[in-house]
Amino acid sequence: MGWTITDDLTAFETEATAFLRTRPMENSVPITVTAALRRRGPDAYGTQPPLFGWWRPEPGADVAAVFLRTPPHPPLLPRGDTAAARELAALWPTDALPGVRGDKETAETFGAAWRERTGAEVTVERVLRLYRLGTLTPRDPAPPGAARTATAADRDLLLRWQHDFAVDVNEPPVDDERAVDDAIARGARTLWEHDGEAVAMAGSAADPADAGTVRVLAVYTPPARRGRGYAGAVTTAVSRAARAAGARDVVLFADLANPVSNALYRHLGFAPVRDHVTLGFGAADAPV
Repeated sequence: MGWTITDDLTAFETEATAFLRTRPMENSVPITVTAALRRRGPDAYGTQPPLFGWWRPEPGADVAAVFLRTPPHPPLLPRGDTAAARELAALWPTDALPGVRGDKETAETFGAAWRERTGAEVTVERVLRLYRLGTLTPRDPAPPGAARTATAADRDLLLRWQHDFAVDVNEPPVDDERAVDDAIARGARTLWEHDGEAVAMAGSAADPADAGTVRVLAVYTPPARRGRGYAGAVTTAVSRAARAAGARDVVLFADLANPVSNALYRHLGFAPVRDHVTLGFGAADAPV
């Protein structure tokens, strides 16, 4: 059967949702990205339309792999059948792929097949570790201040911090205004305040059809405020709120190149689940 590739979000959701929800923690990103596309439209992440695909090993079989791409981001490959990753690398146009990201094993399988096919150099740009919250163990004593949900009055601050966060983690800041407005409307940004001043931020994302998994994201403290425990405090606040709302699992990603954030999340009670990698591709030796 092989791959079916489309720009039709509804078709992708129909075919891929059951597969994605077999591992809701690992697949929190594709689940919430498709939800954002549904809410905000196909230009939610950029001017180029998104692309989707699902793979069956044979007609009538269950979906065993999927991908989605929201340019300018490279394709996102959740954990799936590695034969599907190799086949996708054989199908993708060689002049239109700067890299790939996703489950480490799946993305590396794609990258190896891409290198073999094109001769392009494949480099590891980032390795993220997915963590799941066990027993929450906040810092004691907590830093001074308190958490509050961000409102429209915080819009300019959130826009600035969202941009600075993207720069910090080497992500392209795409469509920040709409993303921030959407987060404010859903109550999905939390600020830690001390003496009436916001000193840290964290966000959350959940599948609106099933809030069983909540992902903590965009944890940011301005450089001048770092080292005082604010990031841990706001992460704790978002995690507690998710648990109080009934989340079965609270997860987050941390860049393995940042030992401070990894140590912080472990201290708070987050345990490793699985690694996620971003690979960059050099130019192909020749069109294939």
